Formats: sequence, C-alpha cells, structure tokens
Amino acid sequence: MRKRMQLQGFGKRDFNRELISLVIPIALQNLISATVISVDVIMLGMISQSAMAAVSLAGQITFTLTLFYMGLSAGASILTAQYWGKKDTPTIQRILSIACVFSLCISILFFLSSFLIPEALINLFTNDPELIQYGSRFLQFNSFSYLVMGLSQMYLSVIRSMENAKLGAWISSLCLILNILFNAICIFVLYPSSPELAIPAVALATVLARMIELACCMMHSLTKGTIRFRLPVRDRIQRNLLKDFLKYTLPVQGNYIVWGGALTATAAIIGHVNSDMVAANSIASVVKNLAVVLCGGIATGGSVLVGKYLGQGEMAKARYAGNHMCYYALFFGVIAGCTILLIKPLVYSMVNLNPVAQSYLNGMLYINAYYCIAKSFNSTTIAGIFPAGGDSKFGLWCDTVVMWLIILPLSYLCAFVWQVSPIFLYFVISLDELIKLPIAFTRYRQFKWLNNLTRNFT
Repeated sequence: MRKRMQLQGFGKRDFNRELISLVIPIALQNLISATVISVDVIMLGMISQSAMAAVSLAGQITFTLTLFYMGLSAGASILTAQYWGKKDTPTIQRILSIACVFSLCISILFFLSSFLIPEALINLFTNDPELIQYGSRFLQFNSFSYLVMGLSQMYLSVIRSMENAKLGAWISSLCLILNILFNAICIFVLYPSSPELAIPAVALATVLARMIELACCMMHSLTKGTIRFRLPVRDRIQRNLLKDFLKYTLPVQGNYIVWGGALTATAAIIGHVNSDMVAANSIASVVKNLAVVLCGGIATGGSVLVGKYLGQGEMAKARYAGNHMCYYALFFGVIAGCTILLIKPLVYSMVNLNPVAQSYLNGMLYINAYYCIAKSFNSTTIAGIFPAGGDSKFGLWCDTVVMWLIILPLSYLCAFVWQVSPIFLYFVISLDELIKLPIAFTRYRQFKWLNNLTRNFT
C-alpha cells in the first residue's frame, strides 16, 4: 500500500498537511462550540449550585435539538465533501438550501415547545421544585436562540466540508467572547446575588450571541462566500439530490437521536437520584466534552478528506487516510484522558460544590479518563469515516443495541432496583463506548465505507 501511495505522489506528509489544515480550526471550533454550550453552566455555578444544575438540565433540551442539527450537518457534509472532490459548487449550493429548510422546520418545533411548556420539559429530568423553577425559566428565554442556530450551523458545516474550516473557528470565537462578556455583565454586574434574575439574563445573552453568529454567516455568504442562503429550486436535479440527502442523512440522524436520546434518558436517571449527582455530572460532562475536542477535530477533518478522496475516485487515498485517522484517534484519546486527570485541581477551584457533590465529581473524572480513549476511536470511525463513505446505517443499529438494549436497562436497574452507589451508577452509564470499541474496529476492517456517492448532473 505504501508503495502504491508513493507512485501516486501522495504520502504521509501530504496527508498530514491536509489533515492539520482542517483539524486545528475544526478542533478550535469544536472547543469553542462546547464552551459556548457550557459557559452558562460554568459561570452560573460561581453563584449557585442549584442554578448551575438547573441550567444543565435545561441544556438537555438544547442538546436534543443539537442532535438534529448534527444529523442534518452530517448528511450535508457527506455529500458536500464528495461533490467538493469533483469541484461541483452549484450542487453544493443546492445541498445547503435543502439542509437549511429542514433545520428551520425543526428549530421552529423546538422553539414552540420550549417557549410554551418549559415546566413540563424540565419535569422530565427532575422532580426538584427549585430546579424545575430555575430550569424552565432559563429554557423559555433561551428558546429564541433556536430560531437562528440551525441556519448558522448548516452554513458552517457546508463551508467546513469545502475545506474552509477557519471561517467557523473565527465566527465561533467571536460568539464565545461575546457570550462570556454578556454573561459576566449579567452575573457579576447586574445580578450578582440574585440567581432568579441572573438565569433569564444569561439565557438572553446566549440568544444575542447566537444572533450575531448568524449575522456573521450571512455577511460572509453575501460578500465572500461561493455559496449563499437561498430557497431550494424545484427541478429534477433537486429531486435527485433530495433523495440522496435523505438516504444518507436519515440513518445518521437516527443514530444521533438514538444516541442522544439515550444520553438524555441517562441524564433523567441521574436527575432522579439526587441534586448533588446532577451538579457533579454537569461539571464532569463539561470537562469530558472539552477534553475530546481535538479528537472530534480529527474525526470531522478526516471525514472531509475521506469524502473528498472518494468523490475524486481515489480509493487508495481514502483507505490510507482512514488508517491514519484511527491511529491518531487512539493517540489523542489517551492525551485527552491524561488531560482530565491533570486539570482536576483546576476544576475543583473553579466550581462551588458541597462536599458530597465534589466527591461524586472526583470519581466521575477518573471514569471519564478511560472513557475518552474509546470515545475518540468510536467517534472517528462511527461518526466520521463510515458516514463519509456512505456507511451511515452502522452507527444507528450499533447505538440502538448498545445504548437501548444494554446500557439503559442496566442503568435503570442499578439506580432504582439495586440502588447502587452514585459512582458505580455513573460507571455503568459510561460503559457504552468500551462496548462499541471492538465492534467499530471490526466494521472498519471490512472496508464497506469505501464508496463514491456522487452523481453526474452535467
């Protein structure tokens, strides 16, 4: 294989150069996006443990909406990367239009439910009256951000698949800086000792930051972009593209819903154990998500390259790229796990938890250290390489079996029947990635993901 790659004038140095040009800005964008989602929880945690836990639970609704965005983005990215390999920009324009229509419809549904029945939604995750009051208030105000998030996410994902990852990093950086600034004003200047007032103010700060994010995307689209926000054109080409979009998006979307629904269900189980575990889990989740951002960058950036090579018909390059992505995923997964262990003292100094919650957090961070290694490999293969080559159904059945037939029933029994300790319950909940690791590796070695998905429309 190495000899073949050298005959084509392509080797490890060429691949690494292309990968780094994508991974660094994508990892930065993932870091910033994770921080934007988490910054409300972290900053409110500086004034009230209850406010932090409540906003963390309200964030489960935003997380569920984000799953739909992730599925739509993945479907758009699969086709965009391969058509980018053919340099077919008009077709990519059509893909963006399709993705935006679907994302807007879903955003409106989530906005209406979160604005009209916030208490009912928060009640799904906890029966603590104070958490329900704080969480529903945050959710109702934050729901306005849903109306703009989808469009910006679709645009940035398509641009990223055209190997312009720096734009997303710049826009996300601006969004993060503004969000932190607005939050600081609300928490430390306007309402330093009033969590009931700080919570809706922080939600509105997030809404404003998201609106600015969309404005930046629209400005780039109108001035420097090769694709723009446009309504779909109804013709034969669009109908064929819609069929392809649904064919490759629906399994990925189903995978994200199955996976995310299971995570939401585990959050509900944790929420019904006690509020201390909710608070500890909210911090542990933030730390875990921040630790694996580079791994996510490898998965996303590598999938763009795999899709591009497949669209060009370069199967050997795609296979070479996939092999090296797996090596890098394991390596940086270990780095992520070690990072969690190293920053534990910093995490303890940043949040205000009672002794019980802090003891829970200590155990959770140790568990997350091993979790990151398996998570890195699985996200690179199941969410990156496989969908890039059209093998998008594997993740759906894998997560359905592992999460819904193994992890969730076992977690329910541990929490409410056997009533194990909170840390052992968290250990059981975190077993999913370890179970999926050998399954994902076996599927990768079958190379069923080496497929060119493009059509010739000209």
